[in-house]
Amino acid sequence: MGKKRKHSETEAAAPVKDDDAPERPKRTLLGWKDKEEDAEKSKPTSSSSPGFRNKEKVLVTCSRRISFRYRHLMLNMVSLLPHCKKDSKVEAKSSKGATLNELVELKGSSSCLFFECRKHKDLYLWMVKSPGGPSVKFLVNAVHTMEELKLTGNHLKGSRPLLTFSSSFDKDVHWKLLKEMLTQVFGIPKEHRKSKPYHDHVFVFSIVDDHIWFRNYQISVPHNESDKIARGGLDKMTLVEVGPRFCLNPIKIFGGSFGGPTLYENPFYVSPNQIRALEKRNKAGKFAKKIKAKTRRKMHELSNPLEPDEFADMWKDE
Repeated sequence: MGKKRKHSETEAAAPVKDDDAPERPKRTLLGWKDKEEDAEKSKPTSSSSPGFRNKEKVLVTCSRRISFRYRHLMLNMVSLLPHCKKDSKVEAKSSKGATLNELVELKGSSSCLFFECRKHKDLYLWMVKSPGGPSVKFLVNAVHTMEELKLTGNHLKGSRPLLTFSSSFDKDVHWKLLKEMLTQVFGIPKEHRKSKPYHDHVFVFSIVDDHIWFRNYQISVPHNESDKIARGGLDKMTLVEVGPRFCLNPIKIFGGSFGGPTLYENPFYVSPNQIRALEKRNKAGKFAKKIKAKTRRKMHELSNPLEPDEFADMWKDE
């Protein structure tokens, strides 16, 4: 058997560290990282001021007893906005404003989209900037969800959209305010953790007959090697509609969050209840006209009896 080494010999054989040896730089995915460069980048410069960072978060919720079509529309909007937060249903009472303001604060959001359904027929959309306002109340018409339309367009989920507005938004003050609110709510923040760094679809807002019409289009680009287009070749790009579709009829603009002083009121707005009452009145008028026509016919027959026909009994058997 070999002899065991003494403890003093093992200590002498241990390598001695050199303090003057350079330290190995840090390894990153992009290569070796020098400490001096890293220190220079981390130093704050007095001349460069921190830029604006968009931290917009949108709370999306709805009222109780909402119909299936409107619930699907809300879920479509949640899938299109990766920076939104979905919450449970809220009772649509007179105190819903205070409840929703508290929910927005608890969720750390700065905006809110509240889908309020009444009588299982009418859908109202509240677009609110919390807590200071303003807030807008819309009547939603011409609703078509993605499941209904079955369009051929398809874009990446979570990608950032391009927002386009018609020139009519620059005419009046209230349209300018609505344009700014739509930009803040539907514009996905840059470098958001749930968003993709691509622009492959477009949100189109256009004003027709004092209504805001919403459309969502995919930017289709040929991917074959032979048809591959150069940067900026817009002539070969096409737009394919994805959905959903809906129309927003502005009712009122308030100065606060879910209320406050009225900044604008739509003079052309007619509530759905008045439209249904007018239709019932017209139907009742049609029925009354039929009854009057029958009564006039009977009175005419009684006042103008027919003369007896002399040939009525000609062919009777005797």
